[in-house]
Amino acid sequence: MSISKRRSAVNKLRIALAALLLLLAGSGAAVWAAEVRILHVNDFHGFAEPHKPLGSADLLGGAAYLAGEVDRLRREKPSLLLAAGDMLQGSNWANLFRGRSVIELMNAMGFDAMVVGNHEFDYGQEVLKKRIGAAKFPVLGANVEGFPPLKPYTIKQVAGLRVGLIGVTTPDTPVTTHPKNVAGLKFISPETAVKKYLPAVRPQADLVVVLSHQGLEADRDLAAQVPDIDVIVGGHSHTRLEKPQVVNRTIIVQAWEHAKTLGVLDLTLDGGKIVSFSGGLQEIKPAPGTEDPRIRQLVNRYAKRVEAVLRERVGETAVDLDGQTDHVRTRETNLADLVADVMRQKSGADAAIINGGTIRASINQGSITKKQVYAALPFDNYLVAIRLTGAQIQEALEHGVATLGEPSGRFPQVSGLSFTYSRAAPVGSRVKEILIQGRPLDPHREYVVATNDFMAAGGDGYTVFGNAIRAAGDYSDLGGALRSRNLAYNDPGTWLRDLVIDYLKAHKQIAPRTEDRIKEVD
Repeated sequence: MSISKRRSAVNKLRIALAALLLLLAGSGAAVWAAEVRILHVNDFHGFAEPHKPLGSADLLGGAAYLAGEVDRLRREKPSLLLAAGDMLQGSNWANLFRGRSVIELMNAMGFDAMVVGNHEFDYGQEVLKKRIGAAKFPVLGANVEGFPPLKPYTIKQVAGLRVGLIGVTTPDTPVTTHPKNVAGLKFISPETAVKKYLPAVRPQADLVVVLSHQGLEADRDLAAQVPDIDVIVGGHSHTRLEKPQVVNRTIIVQAWEHAKTLGVLDLTLDGGKIVSFSGGLQEIKPAPGTEDPRIRQLVNRYAKRVEAVLRERVGETAVDLDGQTDHVRTRETNLADLVADVMRQKSGADAAIINGGTIRASINQGSITKKQVYAALPFDNYLVAIRLTGAQIQEALEHGVATLGEPSGRFPQVSGLSFTYSRAAPVGSRVKEILIQGRPLDPHREYVVATNDFMAAGGDGYTVFGNAIRAAGDYSDLGGALRSRNLAYNDPGTWLRDLVIDYLKAHKQIAPRTEDRIKEVD
């Protein structure tokens, strides 16, 4: 056979193969085995700099080191980089710039998609619109109605595969951010939203991934209730899930918090089906030669601006101040006692009740800077004091200990009162003994109770506070500033963290210890 005839035959074969591939691709089926890697983070909360968690001798995290590991793993095989919510709010590095620094970081790292978390709403809807507008990746929220900047889903191409990404966030968002931040929005159940969009996504995708910010147990429920989800990339519960879980043939992953780990999930597909997978967490910490210099420069640029504002030394602590997330949401801690004490003393209240979720970081023994206080108390909350009956105080405490199966932001931290509770008792009857100023609670007596405006507005489900305010009449909520005859103290002009800073400056050195204000009994 001549060379020209051979070339002609080869070309005809190529054309026939191409036509076959196009025909099969048009049918929606994957026609060859492919590998894809999913890299994922969740609950970053703006922790861009390496930091020492309470009790750790080593620095962990750091966006520059995270980016270096992402780049290394991307070079090994085709990858998607995904974020499962609560990225924009939490640390000074994020909060002082209302999340703008985080979006710039995520753009520079080349994130492919993100689901909105409940704390993405903490700066209000207008700010969130601006952040989404600046993002070079889609921000998803299929179960959020009334907020057009959020897309329900997106389709990404990687390794010759079409990956459908559906995003859902916790339906508890209206009580886990200030209610004014989500006014006019509706949060439907994630299950309903996924079922709604799966029929549109599945024909366009070889692989369906749900980006979920609702917690591991809720993700397990979603997988059990909704078939045809290949992977759930989760967040919200800050779970250190060392290995993927499988429920109803759906692979579930989550990567802890604060960029201390990077989730890695490797998938092999053949004929549009996952035939094998492996996954785990890569620890992120400073090590020579592992950081991305571009990201280091970006982080340092914003960090210098933070340092210029917050480097002032405001006091000293002789002991570690425990603000670790899973501690303040399950038991009394000395930092929570301190914050509650400051609130009670400043307002002149009989007692103080705050949600453990108010506190977001620990402060190590030694000098205390304004930066550390702002990290521990990152929310723009202010102090209020409300007149409540003893029965209403008991109702509030019952609500606080209603969810003890896993750490919850509603867990109550207190001052001026102590109480015992039984985990084994039915919800609504768990609180046993309550003492205020050392005396048994009188259900009929009126007390003044200090809290923050988030809880006063019903945050974390504490409806008893809001109901008490509204019941007094002459109620208004003007731009988030509460007004009511039932408020004994109300200072919307001073953030809670600044009250704590004033206290530290006045006392110079502190050494708070827990005082058995909260006890679990049989």
